[in-house]
Amino acid sequence: MPSPSSRRRLATVKQMQKPTSPNSSLRVVDEIDRARAREYALLATLLSRSPDAQLMSGLAALKGDASPIGLAHAALAEVARRVNEDRVKQEYFDLFAGLGREEVLLPYASHYLAGSLYGRPLARLRETFQQLGIEQAAGHSEPEDHIAILCEIMAGLVSGDIAGPEGADRAFFEMHLAPWVRRFFVDLERAKPADFYARVGALGRSFVDVEKEAFALPA
Repeated sequence: MPSPSSRRRLATVKQMQKPTSPNSSLRVVDEIDRARAREYALLATLLSRSPDAQLMSGLAALKGDASPIGLAHAALAEVARRVNEDRVKQEYFDLFAGLGREEVLLPYASHYLAGSLYGRPLARLRETFQQLGIEQAAGHSEPEDHIAILCEIMAGLVSGDIAGPEGADRAFFEMHLAPWVRRFFVDLERAKPADFYARVGALGRSFVDVEKEAFALPA
């Protein structure tokens, strides 16, 4: 994985107080959780903005293996070596910011689940934020159900940086990501302007498949 300096956290949300649940506890984080948190943090960064030269260099050095996530890492490393920062910046704009373009993706839970922005999925997410004592950081106006923000929250819950009750990461994933996030990553993987970001989509799809399988196992 890229170094921590090249995977800097978004800091679009912050935990202002302890969660309101009386069952809140400090999470015991093992090596698997640390790896999961790194994947969520990487996806959060790549989906919030185009990568800079430092992050591109870190991605180019990713190592793969025969697992689905390992193969996705290898593909992401290959494209990071092949394209430059300016090209990826244009691709990000075409995919997420090119207003009026047919291929623009709307990476929001409300769009995928309600067909419009600022829908009921966002209201439910804000209720969860209140329970966890989380609020959006000053200066950020993006709706909180943006995929990058949700991945940032998952990274915090998995790593223990965001305190919550036992199983908070599973509950958050199943309520706010599982119903739609795979469809988003498949759309990103197949989007016409996507080259670098097609590999990001493949990584996201592979990763959430692993997460769903793990969460389906008995606790």
